[in-house]
Amino acid sequence: MNKLYLVIGASGRLGRSLMSLLGEQALGVGMSNTSPTLDITDWQAVRRLLEEVRPQVVIHAAAWTDVDGCARDPQRARLINGIGTQHVAAASARVGAELVYISTNEVFDGQAQQPYGEYAPCAPINPYGYSKWLGEQGVRAVQPRHYIVRTAWLFAHGGKNFIQAILGAAQAGKPLRVVIDEIANPTYNDDLAAAILRLIPTGRYGTFHLVNEGAVSRYGFARYVLDQVGHNQTPITPISRQEWPRPSTPPPYAALENAAAASLGVTLRPWQQAVNAFLHAEGLLRDEETA
Repeated sequence: MNKLYLVIGASGRLGRSLMSLLGEQALGVGMSNTSPTLDITDWQAVRRLLEEVRPQVVIHAAAWTDVDGCARDPQRARLINGIGTQHVAAASARVGAELVYISTNEVFDGQAQQPYGEYAPCAPINPYGYSKWLGEQGVRAVQPRHYIVRTAWLFAHGGKNFIQAILGAAQAGKPLRVVIDEIANPTYNDDLAAAILRLIPTGRYGTFHLVNEGAVSRYGFARYVLDQVGHNQTPITPISRQEWPRPSTPPPYAALENAAAASLGVTLRPWQQAVNAFLHAEGLLRDEETA
């Protein structure tokens, strides 16, 4: 018998990919701009929905991911990403469902010299990272049957992301200035969705880092993308994080190591291959190779 999945955040890019892969096995709800909707900050609404649907697996992919917005309104960030996640965790435990919670590399302070393992100490340095860390704590406190999945630097089809911003600026002839001292793992949304669905059947609960393999700076990421689409001659000026002021302070080095999921056979391809696959799907890859 197939499991019934409830995807919270089905209107988001990761949620849409999960819904597409799951097909008729999934029911999706969003926080806004979709039907049906769910206010995860309303405990009674979350409890009622879970008791009505009775899913076997809840994938909580909903969050306030506007990092700079979270810095401007940290109380709202804590309410949605922290307390809202606790509501989902408690309700899923009440109905006996497994829970997948999508977290972030920004729960770390970025002071490491090598990729963070799953059980490295968390020390978020911005309100977004802190709110997601609160969500992790809420999950661990009330829901033993959990998969906490941290990821980094997601890029997806549709909407806005780093790749599209870089290409848009290059095509418009705008000068490019990109930070060189912020490092993490570029991760393809579609690869993450597939990896999550490979992880769940293992039944091995815990904390996992699901990212495309390898790490790079924002500058190196931008340079690779431009070279792949034929903008080899487009210059990029490398700048420091201090030269790009913003409300939120991202961790300077927040690369993640996939050790736990890899031990179960769940891995993601190198980030360069993932970027090529994304560009190929968008019709932008210069030589139309995805390897």
